[in-house]
Amino acid sequence: MKKAISLVLALILALSLMTACGNNNAGNSGGESGGETGELNGTITFWHSFTQGARMEAVQAAADQFMKDHPGVTINIETMAWGDFNTKWNAGITTGDLPDISTAQNTGEVVEMVNAGVLASSDATIDAIGRDRFSANALSDMTVDGVTYGIPYYSHAQVMWYRQDLLDAAGLEVPTTWDEFYDTAVALTKDGVYGAAVSMSPNDLLSTRYLNFYVRSGGGSLLNEDLTANLTSDLAIEGINFWLDVYENCSPAETINYTVNDHATLFYQGTTAFDFNSGFMISGVESNRPDLVDYISCAPLPVMNEGDPYYSAEATHIPLVTWQNSEHPEICQAFIEYLYQEDNYVDFLAAVPVGMLPSLSGIADTEAYKSNPTVQKFADEAAVISEAVDAGCAIGFENGPSVQAGLLTSQGVIEEMFQDIITNGTDVKTAAAAAEARLNEIFDTMVA
Repeated sequence: MKKAISLVLALILALSLMTACGNNNAGNSGGESGGETGELNGTITFWHSFTQGARMEAVQAAADQFMKDHPGVTINIETMAWGDFNTKWNAGITTGDLPDISTAQNTGEVVEMVNAGVLASSDATIDAIGRDRFSANALSDMTVDGVTYGIPYYSHAQVMWYRQDLLDAAGLEVPTTWDEFYDTAVALTKDGVYGAAVSMSPNDLLSTRYLNFYVRSGGGSLLNEDLTANLTSDLAIEGINFWLDVYENCSPAETINYTVNDHATLFYQGTTAFDFNSGFMISGVESNRPDLVDYISCAPLPVMNEGDPYYSAEATHIPLVTWQNSEHPEICQAFIEYLYQEDNYVDFLAAVPVGMLPSLSGIADTEAYKSNPTVQKFADEAAVISEAVDAGCAIGFENGPSVQAGLLTSQGVIEEMFQDIITNGTDVKTAAAAAEARLNEIFDTMVA
């Protein structure tokens, strides 16, 4: 059935592209394409997960101006939570309810979409914007069989955030190893503050993310070279036990059911001393506890042993993708190009400064970008995150882009494993073996 759907979608795309090629200046960033007069005409749907006000408003403002410039175009925008997006597009393969353009949660999800046969190539749009302006690493994470299917819209990476005021009050240093992190987090768990939170909702990927940190610091991966799951190696078992100890001794008990947003809010509101996240932490603290903004900073992820080499466990490039079912690929390309025009792009990034680092070279050097007060205040933190972006890849992409890596983070299996151990008292090795087997079954079923 999946192959049949892919063939139908491919035929639709081919017919659409034949039509687009007959138009004048198709895909031109100046917007003159489509119809006998060269003007764009048609309606497209854009799904994204920028539910926060400033980001949502920036995207809507760009769409409104694009429609004003091209009266024949209508852009219908639908927003949804990151956790709902994967479910919706998978259901849409059957129902036909799919967008023309969308974001994806990460590069792993792009590969899932490619496996499902629902995406069109983004190569023409990338070339029109300027291929050499994008990181080769970012593009390679979204390239399958020589075709690039996603365009990095912004980039970020996971680093360790901490409260300097709490460390100073306790006479403690910023930890650099996992053992130091654990001891420091335990020491700071007092007076209504928890050292760190470990969250396990199967509707998100936090347990997978945290376990990946530990395993990557030891030189391992959650996927073996043959792309089977790796949860039962000595290193993985050690990592599971490490985070169980953090949960038991440093974390609020209710985080067993927390999603990413619930989890991050603990640090935003001053409840946790440490957290692992991107530059989004800055805007979160500014909104919830502005009195703490001067006391937050970040450092690279802890290493296993003092003197171990630097590593980056998770770099993310949030992509824009075009769907095969679109009847107006020329509008999709023109609008995406419009989003990357300097004024529009800087306005979007300014919605969450430092949280969304530019994926396009040259933007960080513009006066409009550098003049942002948050960019100036947190320049050191941005440098830490940028280093992690440059050195890292998506979870499970250590052996290159794969569907298995996307499924590893989207299925909630590792999160359910942690919950099973805590709630039911299941032995760690037994639970890990069951979760590993379940992931491999999912891989066998869903990988074409």
